[in-house]
Amino acid sequence: MSQRQAIALFNALLFIPLVAFSQPYPNKPISIVVPFVAGGSTDVTARAIGQKLSTSLGKQVVVENKPGGGSTIGVGYVAKAPPDGYTLLFTTISLAINAGLRPKLSYDTIKDLQPIIQISSLPLVLVINPSLPPKTLQEFIAYAKANPGKINYASSGSGTSPHLAGEMFKTMTGVSMMHIPYKGNAPVLNDLLAGQVDAHFGLVPGMLPYIKSGKLRALAVTTKTRVASLPDVPTIMELGYPNYEINSWQGLFAPANTPPEIIAKLHEATSQLLSDPEFRVVLTKEGSDPAGGSVAQFTSHVVNEVNKWAKVVKDSGAQAD
Repeated sequence: MSQRQAIALFNALLFIPLVAFSQPYPNKPISIVVPFVAGGSTDVTARAIGQKLSTSLGKQVVVENKPGGGSTIGVGYVAKAPPDGYTLLFTTISLAINAGLRPKLSYDTIKDLQPIIQISSLPLVLVINPSLPPKTLQEFIAYAKANPGKINYASSGSGTSPHLAGEMFKTMTGVSMMHIPYKGNAPVLNDLLAGQVDAHFGLVPGMLPYIKSGKLRALAVTTKTRVASLPDVPTIMELGYPNYEINSWQGLFAPANTPPEIIAKLHEATSQLLSDPEFRVVLTKEGSDPAGGSVAQFTSHVVNEVNKWAKVVKDSGAQAD
């Protein structure tokens, strides 16, 4: 081989990794980690996202369920994944709640994750079993104060939005209620309907059929404004607690230090997804309203939520059971 040929071969070998490195994103399958069990609302939504993104990005997007630790196992897995855009996280408000509720996390919620976009928001409604005497929120508060420690409220697990909604309610109203955590929404609903538990802060669509049929009594919603599907149910804010506002949410994240151009591409693809009629139907069925917004807006929202729930945890003394 001549010197000229040798130099040409050497240059060609140097060029190979550059070509591979410069391949446009994505050039292999993408994984969306859901830190909850399969079949739940977050999982269903994530799979709809994966299906749509597979088409728009031209590469397969698969969902991996990594439940456990109140969602912290799956979050920790993504936080430590390579920041290359091929391992993403789809999670809920539990991410922000856990930052204050669980002091020994394996990751830093703010520093180790890069928010991409808020996918949805989910209003909550305070419902009680109709066997209880109160007909309004004011009557419920008075009843709870007259019967300290006798009222309980159920949640789908420690660190969930229904759990902290109750803790925030206790702190702001001064009532005493016992928290009863369950493993999922189905057993909560069963015991609530049976009168085994008294109250629950539940997602509006899941509660709606039982409110309409009279099997549950709606006292107030947790949002800033009234919910369209329950126009006659007041907000907790308008009944004298102006700082009480809770909107559960779902969002997409990547590991920190993922290249900005990859974040921008994922944000663009998911923004388009939120206007897709088929995907919006999925959100509606799962009780969600489409959100959207910029990367900066979602990042700011996450930081605000972390700070908000840290204060609620501190003020209420809430603990992860």
